[in-house]
Amino acid sequence: MTGRRIALALSMLALGACRRDMQDQPKYKPLRPSPFFADGRTSRPVVAGTIPRGALDLDRGRATGKAGDTYVTNPLPRSEAVFLRGRERYDIYCAPCHDRVGNGAGMIVERGFKAPPTFHQDRLRGIADGYFVETMAQGFGVMPSYAQQIPVDDRWAIAAWIRVLQRSQHATLADVPPAARPELDAPPAEAHP
Repeated sequence: MTGRRIALALSMLALGACRRDMQDQPKYKPLRPSPFFADGRTSRPVVAGTIPRGALDLDRGRATGKAGDTYVTNPLPRSEAVFLRGRERYDIYCAPCHDRVGNGAGMIVERGFKAPPTFHQDRLRGIADGYFVETMAQGFGVMPSYAQQIPVDDRWAIAAWIRVLQRSQHATLADVPPAARPELDAPPAEAHP
């Protein structure tokens, strides 16, 4: 019985010695020297003729919001699907700072941070959608870049939703279709207890 215990203990010791943790694995660390490559560098240059993943910009204006020095208009169709996608993405990424209607009074302001600008000022109501797309991609002031979190088409959808918010805060009776105007004059429905 004692021989079995010794054999079991030795086998456990032998198996325990074979363990390799991830930090001990053989690998090259960036910018460290390497005898394996002829140039002695671990970091390899980009292969000629290749494009890094996510960096293909066939339409520079669509990707950046600008064509030269001019902000471009929204390339997405004005459809309910685009507006709903823009609203969803806006509520996730923009509303914490800009609030749900774009006044610049989001949760971060309640926590003592500087208020972002309202989207309802004349300057922002009159600028092309490309300005918002560029701001999301590059950041502005204390706002960081959201290029990694928000894909290009979602940035354009958010810009479309910002236009909806701007329109909602500056709508007139002329903006309401004639068939829907009687609903505005109807008394509000009473709440049932």
